[in-house]
Amino acid sequence: MEPIEPQGHETIVQAQVAPQAADPPGYYPPQRRGRGGGLLLFFILILVIALGCSFLLNLALLANQTPSRPGRALQEEYIAHDKFQTGTDKVAIVSVNGAILGYEGYLKQQIDQASADEHVKAVVLRIDSPGGTVSASDYYYHHLSRLRTESNKPIVVSMGAIAASGGYYLSMAAGPNEKTVFAEPTTFTGSIGVVIPHYNFSGLLDQFGIEEDSVASHRLKTMGSLAREMTEEERAIFQQLVDEGFARFKAIIRANRPTFQDDGEALEKLATGQIFTAEQAKRAGLVDEIGFLEEAVDRAIELAGLDRNNVQVIRYKRTLGLGSLLLGANARGRAFNLAQMIDLSAPRPYYLATQLPLLVRSGD
Repeated sequence: MEPIEPQGHETIVQAQVAPQAADPPGYYPPQRRGRGGGLLLFFILILVIALGCSFLLNLALLANQTPSRPGRALQEEYIAHDKFQTGTDKVAIVSVNGAILGYEGYLKQQIDQASADEHVKAVVLRIDSPGGTVSASDYYYHHLSRLRTESNKPIVVSMGAIAASGGYYLSMAAGPNEKTVFAEPTTFTGSIGVVIPHYNFSGLLDQFGIEEDSVASHRLKTMGSLAREMTEEERAIFQQLVDEGFARFKAIIRANRPTFQDDGEALEKLATGQIFTAEQAKRAGLVDEIGFLEEAVDRAIELAGLDRNNVQVIRYKRTLGLGSLLLGANARGRAFNLAQMIDLSAPRPYYLATQLPLLVRSGD
């Protein structure tokens, strides 16, 4: 080390650094790996996962929208009756769960299979439903009645937690046979009536300066519009539609409940839309017996003239497709689109017991 000129009172020592040897030819020093390569791999992985999920989602939606093959059989599930049986005669339980909407769905499949199976000698219609649209309720009543009359298979009804309005309408498919409508002790039933829901949003639209300005061929073409108050003329027309549906409901009851065939006033007193308990319904003649599913099955066996020691009791299981397995049974129709909005806004009569706004749409 060599001292350099002092500055002030200090002596500064400067170190001499030996020169470094040059890198040999062809030698490339290692480069420090940056973070860019790792991020690139991460984004590629995310992209692959996203594409895979998208593929599975679209595959599931496609599978869920593909209609079932005609005649595709539902699976059967054996239900023990007293003891395990091996008989060839069957009593089939046809289940009605939830709102009655749409056509050609799971309920129709059950009806068709029970009708076509020559080993099914009787049907127990298990209802747990608050009702649904007038047209769907009548559609399934029609096909259940055909099963009973054309296939000569008696139907016995077993009501669950609720069998009201359209649910009660379906129970009339048991026909005029005695002791064919069973309600559990805690069942709610009745609610005989029709409703066409309507809501007036004109006050809300006024706040946003929105006015209805439709161009229509006649003033009644827009009857029931949600953007204005209903006129008396429109209300009278809707009331006529409700009255006709109501009259059909009561006619179906009179045709299948001997109690009311000769006593029309008794039915008029009950047909107010009121919900009844099982005990109230039995006293009024709306149901025959208080009992559970087992009692309904016993009655079906009796009506069909079967040997209870040589009969199987079965129920049908929904066949799940790929879409149902990946997304759940209700994956179809989750997205709210224009078609559903139009369907919701259409005036539609319901046989339905509910305290909620009737924002339900037809469809399977």
